Amino acid sequence: MHPSEAIVGSQSSLLKGKKIVLGITGSIAAVECFELARDLMRHGATVVPVLTPEAQKLVTPYAMNFATGQEVITELDGRVQHVTLMGDMAGRADLLLIAPSTANTISKIACGIDDTTVTTMATVALGSGVPIVIAPAMHGAMFNNPMVAENIQRLKKAGVEFVGPRMEGKKAKIAVREEIVHAVIRKLSDGKLKGRRLLIIGGSSAESIDDMRIVTNKGTGETALELVKAAYHEGADVELWMGRCTVALPPFVPIKRFESLADLEKLIPNIDHDLVMVPAALSDFTFDSKNGKLPSEAKATKLQLKSVPKMLPLIRKKCDKVIGFKAESNVKKEELVNEALASLKRNDLLAVVANDLKDVKEGRTKVVLVSSDAQISMEGSKSEVALQLMKEASKL
Repeated sequence: MHPSEAIVGSQSSLLKGKKIVLGITGSIAAVECFELARDLMRHGATVVPVLTPEAQKLVTPYAMNFATGQEVITELDGRVQHVTLMGDMAGRADLLLIAPSTANTISKIACGIDDTTVTTMATVALGSGVPIVIAPAMHGAMFNNPMVAENIQRLKKAGVEFVGPRMEGKKAKIAVREEIVHAVIRKLSDGKLKGRRLLIIGGSSAESIDDMRIVTNKGTGETALELVKAAYHEGADVELWMGRCTVALPPFVPIKRFESLADLEKLIPNIDHDLVMVPAALSDFTFDSKNGKLPSEAKATKLQLKSVPKMLPLIRKKCDKVIGFKAESNVKKEELVNEALASLKRNDLLAVVANDLKDVKEGRTKVVLVSSDAQISMEGSKSEVALQLMKEASKL
């Protein structure tokens, strides 16, 4: 067994059974391709590296062979690899990912010039319908060249998808690996939510006691994060509103942050989405916040709780389709479902995702999706459950 096989599918099976040709061109960002290939493999993909002569000056075929366990293509020979991998043949690749792509490579592909291993792969892929994703990396002046910009638009019209670049100063840097990987997963998914605009509200709200102290909930934001990824993978135009959280936020979706319920309430008029999901751990009360800092020497301090408006009804007024979340602790499934049904009716929701806190463990969860005519139990990793929820949401 090749050493690289040990990592295949270690993170997810979202790319299981998918063969991805990784075209590497002569940008200095080619040095990041070792880890990019490995990240794709961690989601289950088989990665076949294809290097141009200029790329070989920056990353060696030996390194990419070690990274992927696959024969590295540095020239096209009698095996006509460009036809077997990109043509209409059994065993062809599922996607051509060119990362990094130079301005030279982009313009050649747009003009039908195939004088390197990578441009020839692209020529055949465009002719046979193999999806192409390109992650540009070059100097900013090259990216802003009107001829390069025109060629990028020509390729987009032909169905080629671009990821990035990240503009930093005068440089058009390659997109971060996470963004490239998730764009690949999205491109190869079922796309059940393609064209739908989703809003996910997650994290915990926090209410101020004074200028220093807050009262908040235990939510980490992990459920919201996994739902965002799953919605993005299924083709949705997804936006995230996130309160306090302990997870790293994704670089590939628009994000708005809120702290208190009052902050969230100010955002609600902006809702114009097709579906809103609310896994956030929101407070039921707030305080008359004290100016400054309460003295730490005080032996006792009285806090007056104040009721705040419920957010779900306000959100529901702005969107016809809202999925709520209901967490209970140490209850029987029947009671859990009844609580979900009560919330469903009380707030006029599309569905409620209910769970018992005892069933939530690190990286894993167990939920029941309750709608007016169905109860669907789901269990597994949080990413697996999130993907199941998105597939069911697309049916609702």
